[in-house]
Amino acid sequence: MSQNPRIQRYLIAIEYIGTRFCGSQKQLNGRTVVGVLEDAGVHAMSNVCHVDVEHISKRKPGEVLQPHEPSVVQKAVNHFLQKNEGDIMVVDVRSVPSDFHARYKAQERIYFYRLLSGPEPLSTFEKDRAWHVAEELSLQAMQEACKALVGCHDFSSFRAAGCQAKSPVRTLDEFNVLEVVPSPYFPLVIERKQNVTVSDDLAHRCSKSEASTLGSFSSDDKVRVMNSGTDLGFGKRKGHRCFVVTARARSFLYHQVRLLVGVLKAVGIGNLTLSDVERILNAKTVTAASPMAPACGLYLGHVKYDLP
Repeated sequence: MSQNPRIQRYLIAIEYIGTRFCGSQKQLNGRTVVGVLEDAGVHAMSNVCHVDVEHISKRKPGEVLQPHEPSVVQKAVNHFLQKNEGDIMVVDVRSVPSDFHARYKAQERIYFYRLLSGPEPLSTFEKDRAWHVAEELSLQAMQEACKALVGCHDFSSFRAAGCQAKSPVRTLDEFNVLEVVPSPYFPLVIERKQNVTVSDDLAHRCSKSEASTLGSFSSDDKVRVMNSGTDLGFGKRKGHRCFVVTARARSFLYHQVRLLVGVLKAVGIGNLTLSDVERILNAKTVTAASPMAPACGLYLGHVKYDLP
């Protein structure tokens, strides 16, 4: 942590597709998020780090200039990042005090997990972007399971080996699952006319926040827009049902979200019941949980701070 007054600390938000990354720490034989800027396969819509930058004059070596504006830092870093694979980008930069720490100052973290349900093979556009579950998933059963897991608990059963947290107790401020319109989706004009009544009805039953952010469906609705008929015509792919799990807390245990989603999936396909979920939670051992969900469906959505 630098106390040099000539150095400016910046808080940087980055987005990336995690498929081609080995993780978030430097490794000798793998490309990592930290290595590119300076969780294997996990994506981020807004991950956060802080960096210290000293602005040195190119014309007069050794002369320290005024710190760069955050917008200049963002543009410069993205210029170099986009020269390579282009799967990582800085989305925001903020000047912060020299003692500001991106990890320890975080007040809240939000993760999303995407599941695509249906027997059809996963689209090329969705490969490594979601967990493909061939079986039918019961939204209602998964929502009931979420209620049993939300709140303050000893999450030892959802804590992977190697977790360095001192305590397994965490508070899930929010944990839920919604069905949403699969993406990408490009409706024809005739499809829009045929489904306008359905869409209006669904939107009416959604809360304003849900409708504006995820376009969520109620527990009894299916994605009829994508699968409105059994014969879609030659060359048209039959869609999947898409579910988004939201987990919000100040902090999480190692692989906690993926272990939680693994149990939700088992509930959704009928392999576990609500009482089984309660039993797993109370067992306080990770061996009681279902197999962990793959990294491909997990997205770090947002890290919240109290910024000036």
